[in-house]
Amino acid sequence: MIITKQKNFKDLLNSVGKGPVFILGCKECATLCHTGGEEEVLAMKDAFEKKQVCVSGWIVLEPACHLNNDKRLLRPFKEELSKSKNILVLACGNGVQTITEIFGDKDIISGTDTLFLGEIKRVNEFDKRCGICGECLLDLFSGLCPVSRCPKSMLNGPCGGAKGGKCEINPEMDCVWDQIYNRLKQSGKLHLLEEIQKPKDWSKSLEMRREI
Repeated sequence: MIITKQKNFKDLLNSVGKGPVFILGCKECATLCHTGGEEEVLAMKDAFEKKQVCVSGWIVLEPACHLNNDKRLLRPFKEELSKSKNILVLACGNGVQTITEIFGDKDIISGTDTLFLGEIKRVNEFDKRCGICGECLLDLFSGLCPVSRCPKSMLNGPCGGAKGGKCEINPEMDCVWDQIYNRLKQSGKLHLLEEIQKPKDWSKSLEMRREI
């Protein structure tokens, strides 16, 4: 799922001004991250109104990144949206841009920072697992990704600064290369590390569209 965090309220207040503002949330990733579900949307509405900001309406989309579904769900709010000076989107960057496509004449404000594609570790705790680079190397590294899980994206072994299996940059984080080594050793595949990996072909992450 896509992991987000809400932006600073004072910054959002400055962006919105006195409104009127229409607030959009997302029932999928932003709801699970507690950044744009119904609870957060209503809390934002209440916070704005306490600051005398006019809120013209709100809705939680299913999900915010579904263009045609957004158009359908937003039809009943045509009047409220027409009164709005800007639209605050509590969803990932993809959802924000989807709303931008629909409303070319409105100021679209992103209410969150999009962090990474991650796994749900436990309730309210998420770990980065994928950088969506377009060139998956998981089969080479025993199912672990050094590109997304190493702060330096090391492709040919650890940086040399790791100690006791912990990352040099963040001592609270396990060194993914320590994990890769141990998994490959356990499975008798350490020889895979003898092959030097070429630099990542980042052009593959530039794919802009896919049709099935």
